[in-house]
Parts: sequence; structure tokens; C-alpha cells
Amino acid sequence: MASEAELKAAGEKSIPKDYDPTLYKIRHSLAHVLAQAVTERFPQAKPTIGPPVEYGFYYDFDLDVNPSDEDLDWITDRMRKIIRGKHAFKVREISAEEGKGLFKDQPYKLELIEGLVHGQDEYGNSAQPGAAPTLTVYSQDTFTDLCRGPHVESTNALDPKGFKITQVTGSYWRGDEKNKALKRFHATAWASEADLKTHLARVEEAARRDHRKLGRELELFTNSQLLGSGFPIWLPKGSTVRRLLEQFITDYERAAGYQHVYSPDLAKKELYQVSGHWDHYSENMFPPMKLGQEENAEVLVLRPMNCPHHILIYQSRPRSYRDLPFRIAELGKMYRYERSGVVGGLSRVRCMTLNDAHLFVRPDQIKEEFAGVVHLVKKAYADLGITDYTFRLSKHDPNDKEKYVDNPELWATSEAMLREGLQELGLPFREAEGEAAFYGPKVDIQVKDVMGREETLSTVQLDFHLPSQFKLAYKDADDTEKQPVMIHRGVISTMERMMAYLIELYAGAFPPWLAPVQVAIVPIADRHFDYAKQVAARLLAKDFRVETDLGDKRMNAKIREAQLQKVPYILVIGDKEMAADAAAVRLRSGEDLGAKPVAEFIDMLEQVVKLRTLKLVP
Repeated sequence: MASEAELKAAGEKSIPKDYDPTLYKIRHSLAHVLAQAVTERFPQAKPTIGPPVEYGFYYDFDLDVNPSDEDLDWITDRMRKIIRGKHAFKVREISAEEGKGLFKDQPYKLELIEGLVHGQDEYGNSAQPGAAPTLTVYSQDTFTDLCRGPHVESTNALDPKGFKITQVTGSYWRGDEKNKALKRFHATAWASEADLKTHLARVEEAARRDHRKLGRELELFTNSQLLGSGFPIWLPKGSTVRRLLEQFITDYERAAGYQHVYSPDLAKKELYQVSGHWDHYSENMFPPMKLGQEENAEVLVLRPMNCPHHILIYQSRPRSYRDLPFRIAELGKMYRYERSGVVGGLSRVRCMTLNDAHLFVRPDQIKEEFAGVVHLVKKAYADLGITDYTFRLSKHDPNDKEKYVDNPELWATSEAMLREGLQELGLPFREAEGEAAFYGPKVDIQVKDVMGREETLSTVQLDFHLPSQFKLAYKDADDTEKQPVMIHRGVISTMERMMAYLIELYAGAFPPWLAPVQVAIVPIADRHFDYAKQVAARLLAKDFRVETDLGDKRMNAKIREAQLQKVPYILVIGDKEMAADAAAVRLRSGEDLGAKPVAEFIDMLEQVVKLRTLKLVP
């Protein structure tokens, strides 16, 4: 098994920090096997690089043809024959001059060698220069590649049915569109055929739950080229879910002693210079805008964070120790300059609304307030049906003086406080270096998507730095000025990210209390329209969300449409139901509950919504 040091030395991009060493070697080895098969199928192909990535690997080639499905089948079969040949992966060290001779007909390998000699990595980035490097090459069967490894010992350690070539796309040498266009062979690869099948099933399920796909089908949000990438439009149904989420969390916050505020979407550049965001975060901020042409014109910036604005609210009047904790919350809109290649759907956007709050506390209040935030997160998650989550203590990297505030004592104190807070609450957690905010450590609540990828949904951050930057103070009991501590926290993330997560969590079938449309009413014939409208009015009077289908489609088509829109309850109305002041109740799953008096159905729906249960029937 490759050690952590070996993987670090391998230095491949696009892999998670916790990459499994065994899978890394399997995928790296399979990349070489694929390269052998591709160059046998296309002798004119010139190999470049082929790193492991999150679920497999890719290999880029300078290739003048577009591989057909027949070509990919041939390459797959050839890879399996190579694997079954039980060829050892043999490594040997060579000098740069030897490498230039060995790869004299491979221009990309020659460029790599030249770069390594001059202190560059395989992507052309500057690395630490030193003595003339000793290069390594790995060979299996008839194929030799310039590579640092590591690899499995022999191809018989690979499962010939544990991989699948998924697609061939375009790419550019070293990711630069000014360079030569290449063909990228993508593959997913696993330790066994069983693992591959499990992964492919997850991929299929993830595609079914993809919030971008469901967002279109369920008419929750849309995008427009006229607005630009990263600026989604919330449609009426999506806006309904968002409004419910906003009301849900603000009600919880008020009950927990928070006061709600509004602050501007932009501010003078100086505000972010004082806070430190300009020095540590400006590459993720939109460019400043100058108001007027005169030399002293104000320069404004769209805010990337709400905390500096909330600090100004704290400073709006003198504070006493009796005023603390001072908890303020805002559904604050923020702007991040995400690169065009990463924005998409609701999960990565350029304009977002964060369920944000800042607590200004005395040092003796930190642990109690931290516990209160964790309790609020757990309570909100329980109502939202989020059950699979973990806690991560995100620390700074003491060697990174540019990304993090250079104050070792501050970091040691604040990280210890959060660690003790987690321990006293009896919460299992792991620690991660290099994941803190630039001003302080945080506890991140991590959730997983269908593919098992981890993302931060909620966070609690401890901050001694910004209060110092802004010279915040309160009058203590002994009439001296003391500095408060800030706790930054987001319980249900941004409205955009939470919406994306919930769409995929429920595959668009929201629980009744959160569903944009709770009841669809389907009258069988025109003569049932008036009664259907009466039933709808009774439901609307109880503040339920109802749609009545008065179109000319047949009953079964209307029911099917309501099911496709994932409406929890479908009320079918015909002569018998109209005569009995009832409705035939169907669930979106297709289950038929039979005819129920309308009053009884309303009572049932009230109970289900009040309990915020995931079940459709109490």
C-alpha cells in the first residue's frame, strides 16, 4: 500500500485529500494499461499524462481521430488481455538525458522532462528547483511511461472487469486553451467488478436525483444566458419552498434569542480592507466599482461575506457586558466570483443568500453559545430529515502565512476551545488541517451526497481576529473596556445550496410540509368542476397549497401529471365523492387510500404538516 508520503509525492491534481492509497495505485496502473491499448489501436497517438481522479482516472492523447464505440470496445478488450497477462510493473531510474533518448518521438514527454529539469511539475507550475532530477519510468508488457508512481506490483492485481471507459472528451495540454487540443479518455475504476457495479448504480441514482434535472422538470428554478452563469432564477414553486425554509429557520432563530437585521449588498472597499477580506479573499470577490470619475470617488464592492456589515451593527451604539450575548441574524445576500467552469445549478452560484448569524459574546459565554448553535443545527436537521452528518474541526495550516492570519497564539487558543466544546457535547469529530476560515477555526457539519461526496452544509466559526481589527468593545462589570469574541454561524447554509441538497435528498419528492404544491385536485368531468373549486377553497382557507386541474385531459393523464410533479396528495372527484362531500385520496406513490370525507382529509393533512413528518399518512 502506498504511504501518505508516496501519494503526496505523486502530486496528481483533482483528487480528494483522503484518497484511498490502494485505489490510487489501481487507478494509476490502469491508466498505463489504457495508454498501452490506445497506442496499439492508434499508433499515431502521442501520450501526455494520465492521473487518477476521484472515481477513476483519465489519460490525455494528442490524437487526430475521434474514437468510435467500436474503438472503445476494442481498447477495453485489449486492456483485459493485458491485465490477464500478469505483467509486472517494473520501475527504473533514468537521467534526463536518458529520458530524452527514450521518449525522442514523444514531444509531450520531452516537454515534461524539460520542465522537470527546470523545476516545474507536470502541469507546468513552478516547483522547488534543485539538483538535476532523477527521473523514473514504469514499464509493463511493451509499454513504458515517464511516471513517479506508485503502481501495483503486477497487472494480475487488477480486476479485468473492475473498470469501464465512460467517455472521450476534448481537453487542452496542461489545461490551457491556447495549447494543443487533445482527446481525454475517461474511465471509472475499482478494486473489483462488484465495486464497479455498485458505483455505476450510484451514478444512475445520482442522475435520477440531479437537482439541475429535477429543478427543470419540477419548475423550481431556471437559468438564462442573458443573466449569465451562476445567477439562477427562482420560479414560483421553487420560491415557495425557499419561503418556507426562510420562515422555518427565522422562527427557530427568534425562539433562540436572535434579532433579525437587514444590511446592504455592497460597501466601500475600505470595509473589507479593515476586515482582511480584501487581502485574503479578493480573488473570489467581484471587481470594485468606482462611483464617478473624480479622483476621490467612492469605490464600492459587492459583499462576499456578511460579517463586516454585522460588526457595524454591533458598533452602532455602546455595549455593556449585560448586552451580551448579542445575537443578530440575516438572510444575507452575498456575491462570489466563482470561475465559469465550476458554476452550475444551485450548488455553485455567484449570488447566494446565506442563513447567516453572528454572536458577539464574552469569553465566558463561548462554550454555552457554541452548544446552543449545535443544538439549533441538530433541531433543524431533524425537521428537514437530514440524518447522515458528521462534525469536522477545521483548523489552519501553520505553514501557510498568506491564507491565514499569522497569530499562532490566537489559533492555538481558538482551536482548543472548539475542540473542548465538541468533547463536552460528546460529539464524535475529526480534525482537518487547512480547512479553517482565514480569521479563525470552525466546526463544519459535513453531509454526503448520493455519490458519497462530502460537503459542508452548516458551520460554526470562532473569531478573535475581526473584533480586534474593528476594535470592538463592551463595558465590563468593573467599568473597564473588554473585547468581545465573535461566533459566525450558518445553520441551513445558503438557500441555494440547501435547496440543491434537499432536492437530491428527496429526489424532488419533498415532505408534505415543504412541498410547493401539497394537494392536486382532479375532477373527473366538467360537472365536477364547481365542487372541486369548493374543496380547493376549503384547503386554501387552511393555508394549504393547492392546484386544481380543470384541463381537458383524461383523469388518468391528470393523475399521472400530478405524480410526475411529485405532489404528495391527489384528490380525485367524481359523482360519488361530490354527493358524499368527500374525495378519493391517492398518494404520489400510487397508493390509493380510498374515499375520505373532505373534513377528515383536512384533519389528516394538518396533523402531517404540523409534525413535519416525512410520512404522508400519520
